[in-house]
Amino acid sequence: MQADLTGRALRDATVATAVAALLFLPFIGFRLVDYAGGEGIGTRWHVFALTVALIFLGSLVLSLIEAGWYLAPLILMIAFDTVDFFLPWPSDFLQAAAFLGAAALALRAGYLMRRKDVDVFVKAAGPPAGKWLPWVLLAFAVALPFMPFSNRGVLDVGIVILTYILLGWGLNIVTGLAGLLDLGYAAFYAIGAYSAGILAVNFGFSFWACLPMAAISAAVAGIVLGFPVLGLRGDYFAIVTLGFGEIVRIVANNWRSLTNGSQGLSGAPRPDFFGIADFTASAAPGRTSFADLFGVPYSPLQRVEFLYYLILAVALLVNLLTLRLRRLPISRAWEALREDEIAAAALGIDRRRMKLAAFAIGAASGGIAGAFFAARQGFITPESFGFTESVAVTAIVVLGGMGSQLGIVLAALLFAGLPELFRPFAEYRMLAFGFFAIVIMRFRPQGLIATRKPSAILE
Repeated sequence: MQADLTGRALRDATVATAVAALLFLPFIGFRLVDYAGGEGIGTRWHVFALTVALIFLGSLVLSLIEAGWYLAPLILMIAFDTVDFFLPWPSDFLQAAAFLGAAALALRAGYLMRRKDVDVFVKAAGPPAGKWLPWVLLAFAVALPFMPFSNRGVLDVGIVILTYILLGWGLNIVTGLAGLLDLGYAAFYAIGAYSAGILAVNFGFSFWACLPMAAISAAVAGIVLGFPVLGLRGDYFAIVTLGFGEIVRIVANNWRSLTNGSQGLSGAPRPDFFGIADFTASAAPGRTSFADLFGVPYSPLQRVEFLYYLILAVALLVNLLTLRLRRLPISRAWEALREDEIAAAALGIDRRRMKLAAFAIGAASGGIAGAFFAARQGFITPESFGFTESVAVTAIVVLGGMGSQLGIVLAALLFAGLPELFRPFAEYRMLAFGFFAIVIMRFRPQGLIATRKPSAILE
């Protein structure tokens, strides 16, 4: 059945492309050229070939959407973002047309999903999608540094996306599972970053010592915040967490003797190769360099690539721990509190202890993300942890689908990758960001992945 649908889509796309090629050949393939002796006819075969390729892809994806493969626009946009780094665009107009075409296909998919009352986003792309999509994303993430378009900018964007995935998975425990709306989650992000920076600058701690300390300090801060406020519910709890986030930012901005205030804290810990080697051209006395250790030429990208793979490994470990927690009774207690707190208390669930556990675990994940932020930037300022950061992480969790790990990954790709995707149109980047947020909330109010596997199944 799937093979028939794919073959039919290929045939329809081929016919549409052939007709379009015949129509566009005289208009795009040829042009008037001014010569010294007059005018002549020139060719633009590269523009014509690229236009025909875009028409074929658009027709193919549109046919797949009509057949029920609603994830096709997302796959197309990821592929387009991949080749965009080395694709020689003949004109800005053609590149803008490609972006708008991909957005139109996504809108078409959303409209059909709404009309046909499709509730499961991953299942809508075909039964195998929920199984192969995570592995495809993981394979792409592992192979990213070896891609032909990979450079320092691409790896930096990858580290940023993985940082937001870490933050989203941490907040997902608090908001998605326990049902606690935390609007000040950037506070734990800041505590982790400043803990790593202060320990490295003032006490000479290495990156490997700062990483667990950042997680512990953020978890302790979550417990300290949780004791007096977890008795609150709903909007009151959200307002208190919002105030906590602003308090942390203001303290970091004014405690100059510790954080250096608005001037920022420089000298944040840089990662080395597990304490064995440094990522420098010439290592310090008594140390060795990564290049000398493995007998490879020195490259400034080696430290960035190592940091990328390190945060990828930590993110996968956090995901694994979260999935293991979902199998334990504590996860069912969180979900009970989220659905009906009074009924959960009547069943004997200790509400304060369960909420404190959710806050501590979620805050620890935010602290780890903060330590990686400090390692990537090397410089920390309070402006990096404002209210907009909390809103961005909350948007990733809500729009990805509360409680869904894969949904958060997809939302982080969209909302952390879109600003970079639209960098050629710098003045319209935030407009595109807001547009896609509105589209998702309009057509997918449950999130990109609206359902998830339950923690417990009653038979």
